[in-house]
This record gives sequence, structure tokens and C-alpha cells, in this order.
Amino acid sequence: MRSALDVNGCADIEIKTTEATIFTVGDAAEAVGAPAEEILKSLVFLVEGRPMLVLMSGANRVDLRAVACEAKTKKVKMAPPDYVFKNFGFRVGGVPPTGYPVPVPAFLDDDLFLYPVVWAAAGTDHAFFPIAPERLLKLTGGLRVHLKKIEKNEVTTGA
Repeated sequence: MRSALDVNGCADIEIKTTEATIFTVGDAAEAVGAPAEEILKSLVFLVEGRPMLVLMSGANRVDLRAVACEAKTKKVKMAPPDYVFKNFGFRVGGVPPTGYPVPVPAFLDDDLFLYPVVWAAAGTDHAFFPIAPERLLKLTGGLRVHLKKIEKNEVTTGA
């Protein structure tokens, strides 16, 4: 992970480690000392059978219809953990937003940009790093889109 950050102009980002696991958002929030909203979920989806990263605030759920709409397809599903490990070498709880052996397109949910820093896994469930969402957008070459699933009890306001 260190080399992936270095190669992409992020040599100044410190990767931190913990004896505690960051396997779940709750685990990560406790280990990092940040609220769940500031924990980055790096999720691999299969879009038309090809991998795509969906980067979300830890407090949010992904709206599959929104991913399909943004990807301009109807075939979207979460990649199974064994697919992610076999193809990229990352296990659930340690999936990072960068450092893949091949380019993987990325969608970054709008809610990430509500926070000055989010905390990303660094390839294992014991390593993480802080990064500003704008920098994460540049690092991944991704697109900023709205992917948060709106729960029925949430109130939304129109613009």
C-alpha cells in the first residue's frame, strides 16, 4: 500500500497500524477514534462483470439502483469476498481505495465530502490512513456521485 500512495503523489500520507481490527465500521471507528461517518468503506462491485470501487461513508448504505444508473447499466452486484481476495489480494475489512494491480474505476459518494478527512483501510484489517475526500477523488481518478441509499424514515430536501 505504501508504494501505491508514493507513486500517486501521496508520500506524505502516514499509514497507521493498530493491534485492534478494523474489520467493521464500528471496529474502525473505535480504533481510529473517529465517528462512523468518517470511516471510508471501500467496496468492490461487479458492473457488467467488471470490478468497480464504490467509496462510501461508513454510516451509509449503497443504493444499487444509483450505482447502476451512474454506471449506465442494469447489471450491478457486490463482488463476493473471495473474488476480491483472488483478484486483488485484499480481504474484507482491509480493502483500500487504491493499490490495485490494474486500474479500477471508482465512484465516491457525495457524503464523503461533508468531512475534512476520512479514514481508509490500507490493505489489511489492521492498517489505515487519513485522507481528504478531494484528494481521494484525485488519487482514485473517480467520479463524485450520489450513491447513498435513502432510508424510508429519512427526510430529504429538494434543491
